[in-house]
Amino acid sequence: MSKILIAGGGIGGLAAALACARAGAQVELFERAGEFAEVGAGIQLGPNVVKVLHGWGLEEALADVLAFPQRLQVRSAVSGAELGVLRLGAEMLQRYGSPYATIHRADLHGLLLKALQPQRDVRLHLATTVTGFAQQGAGVTLHTSDGGVAQGDALVGADGLWSQVRRQLLHDVPPHATGHLAYRALVRQSSLPERLRSQQVTVWLGPRLHVVQYPVRAGAWLNVVAITHGHVEGDVENWDHGANAAQLRRALAATCRPLQELVQAIESWRLWALNIRPPMRGAHEQAQGRVALLGDAAHPMLPYLAQGAGMAMEDANELAQVLGRVVVNPGLDVPAALRHYAARRWQRNARVQAGAIRNGQVFHAVGLLRWGRDAALKLLGERLLDMPWLYRGQP
Repeated sequence: MSKILIAGGGIGGLAAALACARAGAQVELFERAGEFAEVGAGIQLGPNVVKVLHGWGLEEALADVLAFPQRLQVRSAVSGAELGVLRLGAEMLQRYGSPYATIHRADLHGLLLKALQPQRDVRLHLATTVTGFAQQGAGVTLHTSDGGVAQGDALVGADGLWSQVRRQLLHDVPPHATGHLAYRALVRQSSLPERLRSQQVTVWLGPRLHVVQYPVRAGAWLNVVAITHGHVEGDVENWDHGANAAQLRRALAATCRPLQELVQAIESWRLWALNIRPPMRGAHEQAQGRVALLGDAAHPMLPYLAQGAGMAMEDANELAQVLGRVVVNPGLDVPAALRHYAARRWQRNARVQAGAIRNGQVFHAVGLLRWGRDAALKLLGERLLDMPWLYRGQP
């Protein structure tokens, strides 16, 4: 039986652990935090991602915490006018075979952890920081900050944007700041005035800013993310900072009354400085030898296609498929399996990275570009907002 070592216990790491365990591999996972927890707010799950989660046997558990918006509406942040609509609900289910859903990050993380606990041959280590690794011909050795050593057939770096595994594997430069700030908030819908409650996805587009809102926790809570231009002081590797609500309100001072009312109704915000890397340039950035990268460690993405967590889970699914073949046929070569994983994933990940960067430019457009964007959305609407190449899943 193959043994897979995983660095990182976030959504990507737990997804990889669950998928590989279901494929018959032994799994040993190392998380540097003292407890399994997920910060942040909501996640949008396209049909491509819901299909993966259902394939892991999570359909029933997800049904209790997912929200299923019926439409995605794009509005002008300045005038409040509707610019375009994408039908979700039954339309997405019919078109792609899986629904479009939204979820709280902590709920998804908790579901993955709960699904892992009854799995045999899975060991989870908390308060254990991965400091390095060494590849040998027959395996890989992982080292931790407490002097621990673990041996495995493969190592998966799922340790996020500032990945130590990536740093050693690729020897590249750190991520760079985008100059975009994300203010995130979660609010119970029952605490909001009736006119501000919503069960759909709404995207407000304005000059050098945009705001996204959608329901989570079966619709009981509203997730709101406002992205503006600026920089934060302090440690950029710690993305979760306290936010001053007054700063956000000043940034949105020129927006329409409905949007300002929503923002003013929310007192507590967390601030995230967006840092990224360029889109992937080759399969070597996804795996080398017996070491594979997954999720943000391989391809950090701006949130403007709502696919960061989704691509991590697609990675995990593909990784489990290639390693599952090694489990049933030990004569297969692990490095060759990981090369296949990388070849299958890197171009799709790079396309999503590039698309998210491009969307950020379009969302925050000014001048003639903003006028052309709004006109195109009014004319073409759903044709622009739907993305069959993405929502159909891994080709």
